[in-house]
Amino acid sequence: MKAEYSDVEMDEITAKSQNMQWYALHVLSGQEEKVKKNLEKRIKTEEMQDLVGEVVIPVERVSEVRKGKRIEINRKLYPGYVFLQIQLRDSSGKLIERAWYFVRETPGVIGFADGDNPLPMPREQVEGMLRQIQERTSSALPKTIFSVGDRVKVGDGPFLNSEGVIEEVDLERGKLRVSVNIFGRSTPVELEYWQVEKAS
Repeated sequence: MKAEYSDVEMDEITAKSQNMQWYALHVLSGQEEKVKKNLEKRIKTEEMQDLVGEVVIPVERVSEVRKGKRIEINRKLYPGYVFLQIQLRDSSGKLIERAWYFVRETPGVIGFADGDNPLPMPREQVEGMLRQIQERTSSALPKTIFSVGDRVKVGDGPFLNSEGVIEEVDLERGKLRVSVNIFGRSTPVELEYWQVEKAS
C-alpha cells in the first residue's frame, strides 16, 4: 500500500532528499542483500529518515539453463557494493557524525568506496546507474555473451547435446544461428540464447 502525503509533507520530503547525495559503499562480498536489509531496518529503528534515503543494489535479469530448464535470476552489476542516498554533510560542508557512524557501524559495511573522505557520486553517474537498473531488470539478458565463431553445445530441444559453431548473433531477439552437424552434414539452425552454452 502506497502512503499518501499532503502537499506540505511532499515538499518537506523533496527538500530533504535534495540535500542527500549518492555514495558507493564497499561491503563484504556476497553480503550485499544482508547489508541492504540492515541499512533499511536501521533507518527505521534509529529514525534516520531525515538523513538517509534509498538503498540500492544494481542488478540485471539474466537467463540460463540449469538441469535442462530455462531459469531467470538476478545478477549483481557491482558485486561487493551497495549504493546509498544520504546527507553526509551539512550546509557548511561539515561531516554529520550521526550519518557517518550510521554507515560505519552497519554490519557488513567495510567503508565508503573512496575511503575516509568520501565524495558523492556525480549526478550523471547516478542517473546512468538508475537508468541501467531500470533497463536491465525489465527483460532478461543471456547470462553468457556469445560471438560469431564460438563453439557451443545445445542444452535443449531436438538438437540436445549437439555441438556447433555460431554463425550469427541477433542480440535484440535473443537468437543465434548455429551450424550443427546433422547426419554428417553441417546445417544452420536457429536457437535461443538460453538453449546453448559455450562448449568446453
